Amino acid sequence: MRINLDFHKAVDQDYYKLFSSHSLFIALKGARASGKSVAGAYKVVYDILRYPYCNWLVIRQFQTTQRNSTFSTIRLVVHLLGLDDFFKFTVSPLEITFIPTGQKVYFRGMDDPMKITSVRADVGMICRTWWEEAYELRNLDDFNTVIESIRGELPEGGFYQHLITFNPWSEQHWLKSEFFDEATKRSDVLSFTTTYHNNHHLDDTFIKSMKEMVKRNPNRARVAVFGDWGISEGLVFDGLFEMEDFDPKAITGRQIMGIDFGFTNDPTAFVKAIVKGNDIYVYGGFYKHGLLNEPMARLIAQNGGLSGQIYADSAKPRTIAELRTHGIRGVRPVGKGKDSNVQRMEFMKNYKFHIHPSARPLFEEMSTFTYKKDKYGKFLNIPEDGDDHAIQALGYALEPVIFTNKDGSYMNYRQRVQAVKEIGL
Repeated sequence: MRINLDFHKAVDQDYYKLFSSHSLFIALKGARASGKSVAGAYKVVYDILRYPYCNWLVIRQFQTTQRNSTFSTIRLVVHLLGLDDFFKFTVSPLEITFIPTGQKVYFRGMDDPMKITSVRADVGMICRTWWEEAYELRNLDDFNTVIESIRGELPEGGFYQHLITFNPWSEQHWLKSEFFDEATKRSDVLSFTTTYHNNHHLDDTFIKSMKEMVKRNPNRARVAVFGDWGISEGLVFDGLFEMEDFDPKAITGRQIMGIDFGFTNDPTAFVKAIVKGNDIYVYGGFYKHGLLNEPMARLIAQNGGLSGQIYADSAKPRTIAELRTHGIRGVRPVGKGKDSNVQRMEFMKNYKFHIHPSARPLFEEMSTFTYKKDKYGKFLNIPEDGDDHAIQALGYALEPVIFTNKDGSYMNYRQRVQAVKEIGL
């Protein structure tokens, strides 16, 4: 069987090295919408077609995120290449099979690395791994455990390869020293960076939002626009958040919801969470630009916002009123007063935030949300203005927990100051 495909026309030329390199490790960090995940999917299909001995193991920290990300992306690429009749897609187990040869793509999560090491191919060898969203990986030891298990004799000319793709949210992550720092990185590594300039399928609105981010939030733009390593000092929520895969139904606590309104340059952010003691489990919502009030109401309803109170930005009374006319009757404005935003942020630091992968925008914001600096370069106790929309929505959601009196009234300035002092902040 002979299949003729021109992969070079499918991706930007900066990705050509994915198909030509024989390096043991390919580490690709990228900005938002750089096209790296789609390029990775093309790489998976290419190597299956090109090397009959090759099987892939696609790994993410959380297995539950695979079906709607890596699996779906590879399926899209197969369709774009006109190869639907040659591949079989199954969801239980989550696998892709190249029908003519029986080669497979296996999908696994890092919840139990030892289970991954036992995966064996029916035809050929597992000699490729794709570590997508590798920034989510918990520790280097687990990564090494899996890598060291990928071994065995290949046909003459065969080679092993591990593709690692991620957004570089913090310069402290071990990915930096292992694959990018010249003094410490492993041997036989191809590492490079791509940005939205390497994706020719973006519309003008998205490109405009990237340019706007450079002006409004340089810290986040370092990662999201330029693909550089995020800064690790001065984070408002330093050490207080992590991404986790959890079942919200298994957590007992107080359900809260909040929304921060946006439109063109700023997204509308809606969050759902559970408060359990000093732990907050954030597990749902949406994060979208350009939402008019009626479609916003539909999204709120689809995300479970028809029952319960939703605390919203009080600066948009008209939006709140229109949401109520569209059936979102539980939406209500938060109280505001002198220094209320700073006080709210201080109070939020009393919690540990467990962020579900479905609430990824909150994780990204907390990874780049820093304090302002004075003219001497010292950090002030005032957060930077910028992309903190999911953070604001979560702060609003906490309104009845942190700044509401027993009679339901909003605390005055002195009461809020005292509330913050009482928790030692």
